[in-house]
Amino acid sequence: MVVGCRVAGTDGITPVPQLLAFLPWLLVPTGVALLCALLTRWWPGLVWGVAVLGLLAWYLEPYGKTAEPAGPPLAALRVLTSNVEFGRGTPALVPQIRRLRPDLVFVEECEYTCQATLEGDFAHAYPHRQAVAAGGSHGSLILSRFPLKGTAGVRGTMGMPGAVADVRGHAVRVQLAHPMPPLARQVGLWRRELGRLRAFAAAAPRTPTILAGDFNASQDHAAFRRVLDAGLTDAARLAGHDRTPSWPSRTSSVIGAQIDHVLLSTPDFSATDARFLRLTGTDHRALVVDITLHQRR
Repeated sequence: MVVGCRVAGTDGITPVPQLLAFLPWLLVPTGVALLCALLTRWWPGLVWGVAVLGLLAWYLEPYGKTAEPAGPPLAALRVLTSNVEFGRGTPALVPQIRRLRPDLVFVEECEYTCQATLEGDFAHAYPHRQAVAAGGSHGSLILSRFPLKGTAGVRGTMGMPGAVADVRGHAVRVQLAHPMPPLARQVGLWRRELGRLRAFAAAAPRTPTILAGDFNASQDHAAFRRVLDAGLTDAARLAGHDRTPSWPSRTSSVIGAQIDHVLLSTPDFSATDARFLRLTGTDHRALVVDITLHQRR
């Protein structure tokens, strides 16, 4: 059923959306079932097993189109996104920001204490910020070395602030993403909030755009692929890390899903590096990408 929904381009209903996040790992039970069918000489099962294994291998390929920007480089910048899980990962995030010195920082689940810590510790390094002040998982924060002009952001259950950054004289839309996860009774809400992110991406196709955060979705979710189809490319894919898991961090070295992303408008950006960082206190790995803004031709 899970593979069938992937082929059909739909996320289906519970438990399909939850299992789609771990689609590549279905290779293991499929391989075991194929071996059992071979040993017992169950030929119909063997045929089905080969077909499913082939489909899974096919969908391991990264999704979406990529194109090298044709214009000359305008600015190099580093972007960091981190879900700090109700603010508990903030103490581990602070030294990483000091060490890596990103130009833009997107922090999800950054509640009141998290915002006070980051805004206080980095008042001089990041004088520009845009936030949704809220408790629990609803707070979010964007820190920037570049001047920001606040926007309405994207409407969602959890805070998704947005702004327009002045990157060396060039306007760049920056938007934090944090839609609701596809919990059993919230799949419809998850799909609608990803749809709003897609509408944001498609609203200004000629303006460079950075859409970053915890999407609660992987490239195997149809709702996330529609966001990419709005003219965006995953920076981790450009840097050769399209399948590196970011959640849950405790098991990511064995099994996990890449649900934390930095998406870039395809004609405007290139990416040279992507790193996933383990932070104590949170179940997400932080993602750091080095990107270049190019002049569009």
